[in-house]
Amino acid sequence: MIDTLLLTATKIFSFDGNRPLTNASGFFFARGGRLYLVTSRHVMIDEPSKHFPDRIQVELHVDPDNIARSTGFSIPLYRDRKSLWHQARDAAGDIDVALIELDRSAMPASTVYRAFTPHHLCQPDTSIEIGSSLLVLGFPLGFHDTVHHLPVARQAGVASSFAMRFQGEGYFLTDARTHSGGSGAPVVMRITDPDPVHADLPWRLLGIHSARLDMLTRDTRVDEALGLNCAWYADVLMTLTQPPTP
Repeated sequence: MIDTLLLTATKIFSFDGNRPLTNASGFFFARGGRLYLVTSRHVMIDEPSKHFPDRIQVELHVDPDNIARSTGFSIPLYRDRKSLWHQARDAAGDIDVALIELDRSAMPASTVYRAFTPHHLCQPDTSIEIGSSLLVLGFPLGFHDTVHHLPVARQAGVASSFAMRFQGEGYFLTDARTHSGGSGAPVVMRITDPDPVHADLPWRLLGIHSARLDMLTRDTRVDEALGLNCAWYADVLMTLTQPPTP
């Protein structure tokens, strides 16, 4: 039986018209009857690298009895020159998280996926210890199970205080071996004693993997890379999916 966690993530391809640009990772999040695709903001737009896609495409499983069957699903990023995707900001500036609402009626009726919900986010009284074991679920360098179209998981650990914003930013650190293509991957922790709400997907969504961190002063001839990454706190999704005020 397939672990339901593998059905939460999907590979993202970005395009400028018909010209392919990059690939990345993303995952599904549902709230209040709405379904969203979550990824890193720099997958949607990245001014320094002149990355300006006008659409993305994800891979959807379309047969509950044969997980190897999939189809591409194209998602426009703009309409009438207005962005269809949303990002968040806080007092420290831009947050490298973005999401776009998916039109369920446009998706194949037989689509097979799992979505995180607000129930999978950490509650204020949740204690996450330093060094706790995590998984980063995505498509590093685009690598994945090309037959069944499933992501791969990398082991990670909590590398900074989960109760504090690292250096005042809205993220915490993870210690994991990561690569490009993993941007937007969910960072999760196993729920060891799930209640009925989590029975089908017994994982806590802690963060959204963004990028590797390194020291600019590092002597590359002597010192190895830090092997540390930033993961934006997943509770930002509650802000991004907040229903509009009438």
